[in-house]
Amino acid sequence: MSMATGRETDGTLEASEVHDILRNDRRRLSIKCLREQGGSLSVRDLSEEVATLETGEHPAPRDKRRSVYVSLHQTHLPKLDELGIVEYDTDEKAVHLRDRAAEVTTYTEVVPRYGITWAEYYLVLGMLGFGTVLAASLGTPLLGVIGTPVV
Repeated sequence: MSMATGRETDGTLEASEVHDILRNDRRRLSIKCLREQGGSLSVRDLSEEVATLETGEHPAPRDKRRSVYVSLHQTHLPKLDELGIVEYDTDEKAVHLRDRAAEVTTYTEVVPRYGITWAEYYLVLGMLGFGTVLAASLGTPLLGVIGTPVV
């Protein structure tokens, strides 16, 4: 049974709601773990993943795992469920990522909206520069007029 409160979940999230979600490390890490694990996890597995990321230890200390579990169960998962980011089944202790999570993860991606990273942009730019220099040095018409740069 989901904890959703009947809140309208087919509209877009307000900027303040997105910022509220992203400003908390555990909510960000929960969404990240769910995305990496196929979109569904038990609360126990999710809390272990988040605790491992927070501590850098595998497995994380037991008290840390317990602390993460309690905060996810009592605070973070109900909030994400209310906003329509996850479906939190409190009876089954299961969490499922919803499609709406994409509205939040867009802000956490390094890849810009159009799908080209800065590394890819500079790689293409470098290849174009190299191709231009190579074409000029081989005397390709139009570029052969430029000549080969002297280093």
